[in-house]
Amino acid sequence: MKPIGTEQGFAEWLTAFRPRAQDAGIASDVLDRALAQARFNPKIVERDRNQSEFTKTIWEYLDTAVSEDRVANGKRALARHDDVLRSIETAYGVDRHVVAAIWGLESAYGSFRGDISTIEALATLAYDARRAAFFEEQLIAALKIIANGDVTVQAMRGSWAGAMGHTQFMPTSWWAHAVDSDGDGKRDVWSDDPTDALASAAAYLQHWGWTPGALWGLEITLPEGFDYDQTTERVKKPVADWLAMGVRPVGGGDMPDHGLASVLLPGGARGAAFLIFSNFQVIERYNTADAYVIAIGHLADRLRGGPAIQATWPRELRALRLDERMELQERLGAAGFDPQGVDGRIGPNTIAAVKAFQRANGRVPDGYASLEILQALR
Repeated sequence: MKPIGTEQGFAEWLTAFRPRAQDAGIASDVLDRALAQARFNPKIVERDRNQSEFTKTIWEYLDTAVSEDRVANGKRALARHDDVLRSIETAYGVDRHVVAAIWGLESAYGSFRGDISTIEALATLAYDARRAAFFEEQLIAALKIIANGDVTVQAMRGSWAGAMGHTQFMPTSWWAHAVDSDGDGKRDVWSDDPTDALASAAAYLQHWGWTPGALWGLEITLPEGFDYDQTTERVKKPVADWLAMGVRPVGGGDMPDHGLASVLLPGGARGAAFLIFSNFQVIERYNTADAYVIAIGHLADRLRGGPAIQATWPRELRALRLDERMELQERLGAAGFDPQGVDGRIGPNTIAAVKAFQRANGRVPDGYASLEILQALR
């Protein structure tokens, strides 16, 4: 892993960055104001390399993301901002419970919007080479927001990753999707009033194709003898086909039909199963981790009065460490099951490689990257 940088290296990077920022249209006085207090923050780099969506099991992540406290606080937030959220739902066609769930997961309903200077966070991550181009683009976009007058350098604060405000918008997303919902002339996602931020989240989901009135997904039961090779987002079928295979809603009743759907097993064959629809992929535009999307969808369901996930999880299993995930990918490739790269991220390509290994070795092809699979590859 690349070593974390230094203050001197950061200072040299800032000197080299200024001409690029000026070429992008940032005035010298804005650069002087914004960069004067920026310092290299090594803790931000450490956080970037250890994100919880990728380092916890799905059940550990959901235990926190959809805790009883978060559900209770969300119901209070929904009641307190009922008029605003209903008007946003009417304007954008996005379920207000989903908007509230994003708010809840991103900033605990506005109670913790982040206290790190956005400029410092983005400059630190732009200097770090892992995703330098992406974060330099975000830094320039943030500087343009300051130049536009929507927020001061001091008030532009947020998470370690440079995401801002109640619903944690990245600067380029702010430019593309933030709205002035309260009519004060500013797209203010930072202040105590969450109106603009909540409307901006809804506008974002609408832009990426949110289907009004449709679910993100729902928990299901699978029949004995189910073909687990049919799972993952890559396999899409009409709901009628899933019904014909014996898939049923976990609580009984009719299966909703919102077009093509996939079966997802985020904890493997021994955990909960979900039938997911196109709105799942829309939420992925906010964060690509399946754990995050399921957390948003399930929290929205709980805020609407729905039950907790009914299935049990294989809690005896632990998450693979980064070095183990990379070893898994390396060993899959060496065994002839190409995961399309070694990066420690268990995405669709690695899941497909695990499924292929499982099929070839007489195992249930659920695609779950467990310690058991790694040990078998060893």
